[in-house]
Amino acid sequence: MAKGPTPGHGPLTGVRVVELAGIGPGPFAAMLLADLGADVVRVDRPGGAGLGIDPAYDLTNRNKRSVVLDLKSDEGPARVLDLVERADILVEGYRPGVAERLGVGPEACLARNPQLVYGRMTGWGQDGPLAERAGHDIAYIALTGTLSMIGGPDEPPTVPANLVGDYAGGSLYLVVGVLAALQHARAHGEGQVVDAAIVDGAAHLATMIHGMLAAGSWQDRRGANLLDGGCPFYGTYATSDGGHMAVGPLEGQFYAEFARLLGIADAFPDRWDLARWDELRAAVTERFLTRTRAEWTEVFAGTDACVAPVLSLTEAPHHPHLAARSTFVEHGGRTQPAPAPRFSATPVSVRTGPALPGADTEAVAADWDVPGLRPAPRD
Repeated sequence: MAKGPTPGHGPLTGVRVVELAGIGPGPFAAMLLADLGADVVRVDRPGGAGLGIDPAYDLTNRNKRSVVLDLKSDEGPARVLDLVERADILVEGYRPGVAERLGVGPEACLARNPQLVYGRMTGWGQDGPLAERAGHDIAYIALTGTLSMIGGPDEPPTVPANLVGDYAGGSLYLVVGVLAALQHARAHGEGQVVDAAIVDGAAHLATMIHGMLAAGSWQDRRGANLLDGGCPFYGTYATSDGGHMAVGPLEGQFYAEFARLLGIADAFPDRWDLARWDELRAAVTERFLTRTRAEWTEVFAGTDACVAPVLSLTEAPHHPHLAARSTFVEHGGRTQPAPAPRFSATPVSVRTGPALPGADTEAVAADWDVPGLRPAPRD
């Protein structure tokens, strides 16, 4: 007899997470945990965080709850430790030593809850010559060599927003780390500290490229390789209306279909003739400039030529495939990416909008049995 769906809102239902408010990769990591069903309580600071947007629009705080505590006050750290005592995971993104000075570092938290997974999110890591220095995504990916790979050969490196460092090299590795440590804690009753550094994650993302470099199949320069835009059949091309098409038919059968539909099949029979790559690129460029993005999209629709239109952020939710999969959803009047990945037995969803600072104090105090969170009654 088939079992019904597991009660709850995702595979992490029942997991409790304390997030010490910050910006960037820490909140995004906590959002991932919340999307997967964890009860994430964000400890906001009075006055909000620097560089923060209007809390009502900060989608990285969806599916969470918020309390406001001043960690520089006499009572603030004690209330955080009360939450920690009942939590499975803590996430913080301060510079090394700051949490310790505030009284909520790993030693204090693990003394209160020996099974706690203490997740630390920084750019440089908890040790090393740069550990105490300020930084942002662009500096972290610069030092790891990752930034050097992105962009044209005769142009400065292209800044990939803050996706490669903060979120791919930072948030995703922190989430993998804390979930692995949670498994260990539940199996062995032993908590630990997870040191997630963006420099470590961003370097790790390029593992395959380092293997290719060692094998001599990757040149240590931008725009000269198979996957970095150096290859004329793996890149982007402008269309007559100012749009762009993304091209990636690496395999022979896919390239044959691409060349036929583009109209260059007879001109370049050997695509691996590197001496003719500039000539091939010029021909592909010229052909794409003869039609609009919509026209080329129609030409390649329903084929295995591995060609797609480059859509903007506002266009993407309306693409038929993404709409059919509900890759983007609307909640509270705001279109946003849906939680990912998907689960057959424990489906995930956007349950609540961005947590407003302090809005959930009473509910958290009751649910987590931390009465000290409630404001003291006035005389």
